[in-house]
Amino acid sequence: MAADVEARDGSEIAPNPLRDARTQLAEAIELLGLNGGMYDVLATPRREVTVSIPLRRDDGTIEVLCGYRVQHNMSRGPTKGGLRYSPDVNLDEVRALAMWMTWKCALVDIPYGGAKGGITFDPRNYSTQEIERVTRRYTSELMPIIGPMTDIPAPDMGTDEQVMSWIMDTYSVNTGYTVPGVVTGKPVNLGGSLGRANATSRGVAHIALAAMAYRGFDPKRSSVAVQGFGKVGSGAALFLWQAGVKVVAISDQYGAIVNDAGIDVSQLKQHVEVTGSVVGFVGAEALAERDDLLYVEVDVLIPAATEGVIHQGNADRVRAKVIVEGANGPTSTAADRALESAGVFVVPDILANAGGVIVSYFEWVQANQAFWWTESEVETRLTERMDHAWKRVVESAEVRGVNLRQAATVLAVETVASAHTERGLYPCVVGQLAFG
Repeated sequence: MAADVEARDGSEIAPNPLRDARTQLAEAIELLGLNGGMYDVLATPRREVTVSIPLRRDDGTIEVLCGYRVQHNMSRGPTKGGLRYSPDVNLDEVRALAMWMTWKCALVDIPYGGAKGGITFDPRNYSTQEIERVTRRYTSELMPIIGPMTDIPAPDMGTDEQVMSWIMDTYSVNTGYTVPGVVTGKPVNLGGSLGRANATSRGVAHIALAAMAYRGFDPKRSSVAVQGFGKVGSGAALFLWQAGVKVVAISDQYGAIVNDAGIDVSQLKQHVEVTGSVVGFVGAEALAERDDLLYVEVDVLIPAATEGVIHQGNADRVRAKVIVEGANGPTSTAADRALESAGVFVVPDILANAGGVIVSYFEWVQANQAFWWTESEVETRLTERMDHAWKRVVESAEVRGVNLRQAATVLAVETVASAHTERGLYPCVVGQLAFG
């Protein structure tokens, strides 16, 4: 099943999120005792779309961008997943992220399958008007396959609530009436949910505190390093700092800073709002290289940027005792094995950063019912979901004698596989494929 995911000696050929996602699936299939037919079904996206996006630049020139949408699984409900604008977007990355979203939704008992979208371009090099034209053309190309009961995009790297507003408006104009449930992560006055903007960060911080307690760390005597100071990392750092945890190192795409006595995250956020980067913050010293943050000696490391930052080539340099994955797929398969051998406790992404999709689900429910919850209601329900998922994963890991990633993936894959088995295969034929 997993012959294509790594070299014969077990080493990584090259960091690749799709390879890692398929390896994790193969391990779960084996632990569950399912056959290769189920692996093939779950390893293969249900639908993939690649679109060209012609853009008229502000100077009148024409540029053609490439966009993707992958809908991995629909067995438990409509698909759900973010939209990423980045020069590094490619189809394999989108496939992997869609698969991980399927497991994430299943793990926290959200009635969605996983999806993901992306456009290969750097929005920092385009005007707001150009980004709007790109977004609206991409949306129009995907009109046949997105919708509140089919596939619901949300913000991801390089996108925000404004992008979601443009998607909702484009979809609604073409439908003939306003459809707030077609996306989540919208502004509150357009049907967004209170508490959605910081939901992923709040969930990461909550799980980090739970992991500290599980491993016997006193939060007020513990240290944290956060790699990535964007939507997820900045909020997680702030919540942990407010909880009394000492945040000693933070990085972004431009550089990294460190202060062994602790960084005032509130002041750092003000600095970033003014300058656009953590670099130059007077309350900390600069690290020589941005990635040196990964090797700072701390109790907890939170990789909260992109996938594959911890890999076979640098896993042995990581000195954190606990890793809480704020990003999707930040740890490669080979790195996972090296970290486990070194006694590092890794909390997987499909558990740690599930807060975003949980509150996206809450937003979708509110939009469909046109009935809005208070922020305290949203946060209470988020905490309940995260706590329940954490307890399930820890108990499963202890019972099965596996690590948290294996336990989480097994629980998720078992849920999705059961849905496939109960629904059966269409069309029905004599001697149809048996999954169990």
